[in-house]
Amino acid sequence: MQDLALAAALVRDAGDLAARMLRDGLTVEHKTSVSDVVSAADHAAEELVVTRLRAERPADGIVGEEGTSDAGDARTWYVDPVDGTYNFLSGIPVWCSALALTAPGAQPLGAVYQPSTGELWTGGPDDPTALDGQPLPQLADRPLADVSLATYLHPTTLPDDALRRPLLRAMQGAATVRMLGSGSVELAYVASGRLGASAQANSLPWDWLPGAALVSAAGGAAEVVQVGAHRWHIAGNRRAVAELRELLTG
Repeated sequence: MQDLALAAALVRDAGDLAARMLRDGLTVEHKTSVSDVVSAADHAAEELVVTRLRAERPADGIVGEEGTSDAGDARTWYVDPVDGTYNFLSGIPVWCSALALTAPGAQPLGAVYQPSTGELWTGGPDDPTALDGQPLPQLADRPLADVSLATYLHPTTLPDDALRRPLLRAMQGAATVRMLGSGSVELAYVASGRLGASAQANSLPWDWLPGAALVSAAGGAAEVVQVGAHRWHIAGNRRAVAELRELLTG
């Protein structure tokens, strides 16, 4: 099985498993805050993906949000079994299972599956982004002022001027702002043209790479910009990303 087909199969299986477990009832734990939660479904879905990858890609590394850390020869898979767990547990249908594969010197490939809609996005360096197997139009350049911006800032970080001020500049440059609560869903929506751009501070690789791969494979830009002590992960059509970069860096 080719890498992209494997990624697609794994996120679909992981997402469907999580959805079934949610219907049956779940135990929940808190990690760093009341909104930073993890469930038995997160762990089970990650185990499903990891078990398959260890069997089918034994030379590859694997890094998962829920603790998996396998060293590999060169390539690494990044697993987010349930991205948007707070939404998932709250009955908000904006969550997904996401997977990315990175290799030295190559753009990543990504797969994102949203069980609530049954939608599956795939894309990589040799595969233009597709939704349910149908290629999506390549992203056309549009100014940030004409498009929506997806973003997020945790309430506890609002007093940090080094985060808040760049974000406010970026938000003021956009037509409107949306906070959906799942970074990979937001980036899949950007790749689809449903949202215009995304800007997130200090994203972790499993939150960033799957969706960034989709945006890149849709002809957009996905960049990490250092602004002081913080890394801003920005994605969208190329013009909007260039404008975001300027706004964030001041």
